[in-house]
Amino acid sequence: MTDFLLELRSEEIPARMQAGARAELEKLFRAQLSAAGLDTGELTIWSTPRRLALIAKGLPDATAAVSEELKGPRSSAPPQALEGFLRKTGLTQDQLEDRDGVYFAVIDKPGRATADVLAEAIPAIIRAFAWPKSMRWGKESASSGSLRWVRPLSGIVAIFGEELIACEVSGISAGFATRGHRFHCPGEITIGSASDYAEKLRACPVIVDHVARPSIIRDGAAKGAADAGLTLVEDEGLVIENAGLTEWPVPLLGRFDGAFLEVPPEVIQLTARVNQKYFVVNDAAGKLANGFACTANIDAVDGGAEIVAGNRKVLAARLSDARFFWEQDQKKTLAQHAEKLANITFHEKLGTVADKVERVAKLAEWLASEGIVPNCDPALARQAAELAKADLVTEMVGEFPELQGLMGGYYARAQGLPDAVADAIRDHYKPVGQGDDVPTAPVTVAVALADKLDTLRSFFAIEEKPTGSKDPFALRRAALGVIRTLTDNGLRFAVAEGDLLDFFADRLKVQQREAGVRHDLIDAVFALGGEDDLVRLLARVKALQAFMATEDGTNLLAGYKRAANILKQAGEVSGIAATTPPTEADATLLNALDAAEPAASAAVESERFTDAMAALASLRAPIDAFFDGVMVNDPDEAVRAYRLGLLARFTGAVHGVADFSKIEG
Repeated sequence: MTDFLLELRSEEIPARMQAGARAELEKLFRAQLSAAGLDTGELTIWSTPRRLALIAKGLPDATAAVSEELKGPRSSAPPQALEGFLRKTGLTQDQLEDRDGVYFAVIDKPGRATADVLAEAIPAIIRAFAWPKSMRWGKESASSGSLRWVRPLSGIVAIFGEELIACEVSGISAGFATRGHRFHCPGEITIGSASDYAEKLRACPVIVDHVARPSIIRDGAAKGAADAGLTLVEDEGLVIENAGLTEWPVPLLGRFDGAFLEVPPEVIQLTARVNQKYFVVNDAAGKLANGFACTANIDAVDGGAEIVAGNRKVLAARLSDARFFWEQDQKKTLAQHAEKLANITFHEKLGTVADKVERVAKLAEWLASEGIVPNCDPALARQAAELAKADLVTEMVGEFPELQGLMGGYYARAQGLPDAVADAIRDHYKPVGQGDDVPTAPVTVAVALADKLDTLRSFFAIEEKPTGSKDPFALRRAALGVIRTLTDNGLRFAVAEGDLLDFFADRLKVQQREAGVRHDLIDAVFALGGEDDLVRLLARVKALQAFMATEDGTNLLAGYKRAANILKQAGEVSGIAATTPPTEADATLLNALDAAEPAASAAVESERFTDAMAALASLRAPIDAFFDGVMVNDPDEAVRAYRLGLLARFTGAVHGVADFSKIEG
């Protein structure tokens, strides 16, 4: 068993593509070797900005010999059929086996040296490699058949054990030589085998392990901040990105002019993060400090002082731009900014953003005035809705679209608008994702609901609904936002009707399934129809789930399904005939129904769903005794009709609470 090393070296691989490239290399390598009959076993795959590396441990030295059997024509078939089969197999007729009048060809294939398999596999992997974006280069780039790679491919290392795998791709031949750090060790390094690959690179100095580099950045930046009495603001995505940009990461701490702190902290953090890939730090009070952590790719002789100074200048220029946007935007009120929304198309069939704002403002005001959102001032709800989208046309949001809403809140507060209005402008997009906070302040709730409901109703009205995996207007997210806002705040509101109500039902099933609620229980409640109050619906679902977890629930479901099957076979059933119950079991069930039906109905009407389930539970023993004690399909037609009527009444009582036919089990 022998280890194999493959390194593919190129110009800089974008950090965002490296994880996908590792997965692609593994997939292609396994596929190539599997097709040749080799089990790849354990693989280690690493990446840096300048290389992808794969180590396969314990590969066999050769593939196993195999015997392939091909079925041919019948021995009585025309000569042409036999001739074609012989050409296909490369055998003569006397080498075929005649089995009960059918020719078979048994072809023994000897094993192949793994080195030969790898020599064929490496060029195939490189040529088949799928990058999100790729390029051609050099003289051959004019040809559509020339090699494509994310950046120009510059070298291949392919070593099986201690032997070179001789192969070539687009003029690049495999060898033992790689290169170390671009600045610290730019010359060639000879690799002897897979076992010394990582160690030799680390000495040169390159940390090829993409898991090790983030730890260096994370820990080093945190220590640098702590040494200065600061706290690093954690940002794991930025850690991974910096690790994908460096082969020898060296975290450094720098400072910027404290005067820039007059700009909102989110702006400073985005400026540092998006434009420069810097971390930000907080002071002892937990507020943003005038510091940043950057990641160098070299061990500088001056300890990084010059690198920090250069990065400080670049960041200062970026922060100056941000401060300019902050000051310019405040030269106009939000109402003045909002006037420009009339020039922005929301959708060709739905008018401008200004048109949407007016719809949202009316709806938010109505939600407040009708008391659907309690304790909400209708005037403040309208004012907040009218200004909620104004920051879309500001300089700051034009530079950082991620800050929409947030900047509107800052500008509203700076303008002296009521806190409730500023908060609503800031938070009206929430909740954006599953882990996002749900608004609770009345004005914010009204505007957030109105905005999402208008989006949903508007796009459904023009038949722009999500299909399959496509949801270009994020309507699924909007529906989940409405559901969470209503249910978390306990708001009673008929959200929709028709197709849109069905859409909400589907989204609710997704949300509740993730919360551990069975989808069939949601179906059982929705199947009753006419339920557009999500709070009431979920209360009924939760009561049903609790009931179905009990022995009474399980047995009642079994009794219901038995009754439903009998009724299905019997066809149309009239009500119970006005006659004396034939037996005590009939009478017991009748009396139980007389008590349970009104109790369950009254409980449902007053939304005491747990009590409704308790009323159903009282039917469990009588229906069990009924099935144990009587024959439903009695020979006597009157008795049979009576008992079928009892069962119809029983299933009807159950349906008053939930459609048990939808419940699995």
